[in-house]
Amino acid sequence: MRANHNFHSATPIVIVKYFVKYFVKYYRQQPNAFSADYLNDLRGEILACPFFAVNNLNRDFVNTKGFSVVFQRSGQEKVAQRFPFFKPYLDLALQPECNAFYLNPLLLKEGSRVDPHIDRSLRSYCKTVLPPTIVSVLYVHLTEMQGGELVLRNHRQQVGQVKPQLNLLVHFQGDLTHSVNAVKCAGDRLSLVCEQYNLSKAELREIPEFTIESRVAEGKRRGGRG
Repeated sequence: MRANHNFHSATPIVIVKYFVKYFVKYYRQQPNAFSADYLNDLRGEILACPFFAVNNLNRDFVNTKGFSVVFQRSGQEKVAQRFPFFKPYLDLALQPECNAFYLNPLLLKEGSRVDPHIDRSLRSYCKTVLPPTIVSVLYVHLTEMQGGELVLRNHRQQVGQVKPQLNLLVHFQGDLTHSVNAVKCAGDRLSLVCEQYNLSKAELREIPEFTIESRVAEGKRRGGRG
């Protein structure tokens, strides 16, 4: 990104603000995001949820399980009523500038992987939607395993690799290409992922206020991720 700034005449505060704006990290990590009791409850509720099944996501998600919840900011309370176990996560993870969300628990086991892609899940509702502003990932449950790392790329350049850690909340730039390395031994990797979008008023009108996507959700829209 190019910007014409005369740093010789700028104050130190202006220079600092410039570098914060244009040279921030591609991702940030928040360890120990929740209590151990909440994580245990969250895992149990996700795995027991009747919508939890073989994933309805696209072919980049190999041998994974989960379901998805699409909602607008105005539908957040409906999500909390239907899935109260998501509320603490949403209260912490959702960014105030975003107004539409694609939330999905994601379970990987031995042989599972996620191939490189850029999230655009809401394009199944509105074709003009750009990638999300930010994507948030919470590692809910992990067993000893090899693989399962989150790999982040800006075009062809790798800008991060995150080793899964229990109770780690990761936020990364939504237009990054990302993937999850194959899980190479017996074990589970359960995460909770939320794509967060800042849509125009016209785009937002195309997004459901609240809906569920699942292979076992009869009568519900079955979307995909691009």
